Amino acid sequence: MAKNRKAQSMTERFSPAIKAFLLCLMIGGAGVGYVWQKNQIHQLGREIKERETQLSDLQRQNKIRTDQLASLISPKALDARVKKLNLGLSQPPLSQIVRLIETRIEPGEPVVGSDPEQLLTQASR
Repeated sequence: MAKNRKAQSMTERFSPAIKAFLLCLMIGGAGVGYVWQKNQIHQLGREIKERETQLSDLQRQNKIRTDQLASLISPKALDARVKKLNLGLSQPPLSQIVRLIETRIEPGEPVVGSDPEQLLTQASR
């Protein structure tokens, strides 16, 4: 014998519909999550490509500027620029060149004062 629908409780009557709704909600949520993740992967791929392009451009510019600096500080370029600007500069005599020798200070050793004469006498030793 069939049961009377009016005799069924509310949860018994709507439980298949609620289960179907929850199942559809989970499948829909998984689909939306999948599409969102694919979109994020695509967007991150574009950003990585842009950053790699930017990095290669910056490396190329760095190389160009390094080459420019090397050419600008070369002695030939400096001499040519001095002649071009008529500065009247020349090489100083060797007697005017002061060479400083860097020494390592051991712990506990007294530090030499900042007196220029004292520094020159110690450098000549």
